[in-house]
Amino acid sequence: MSDMLVRLYELSDDWGFLAQQENLGITIRKPIGPEKHVIVDWVREKFSDAWASETDVAISNKPVTCFVAVKDNRVIGFACSDATALGFFGPIGVDGSCRGKGTGKALLLACLLDMKLRGYGYAIIGQTGEVEFYARAVGAVEIPDSSQGIWKTWVKRD
Repeated sequence: MSDMLVRLYELSDDWGFLAQQENLGITIRKPIGPEKHVIVDWVREKFSDAWASETDVAISNKPVTCFVAVKDNRVIGFACSDATALGFFGPIGVDGSCRGKGTGKALLLACLLDMKLRGYGYAIIGQTGEVEFYARAVGAVEIPDSSQGIWKTWVKRD
């Protein structure tokens, strides 16, 4: 796996994907403080402890750098930026039963456009195995020789 680079200045400032998701009964928004434990627990249950930690950081950032997808008052997806390192996008995940509706792409765009509005020119997508998705969705390109990237010395539990 390698890192990918997104030229944020090339992204259209079109937030129409929010209305598309609303038409499906899905709201894409930033979480508020009282929801933090629910979202972090959901990410841990559906994905991993590491992603839950990153989500905790993103929700704790000021301003919040996490978006959630909510349907019927339940979390069905999330995406973060500035969670692992400044300028990095990820992690991102959508519940398996809710995929195929464009929610992942909507979460991706929400985070990246938020980064653009905060002044970033580029975003790094770290260690993704979804190269084709990111290339197609936002024109991301692989960064040569970025295998392991900043995770090279990641402390792990035995």
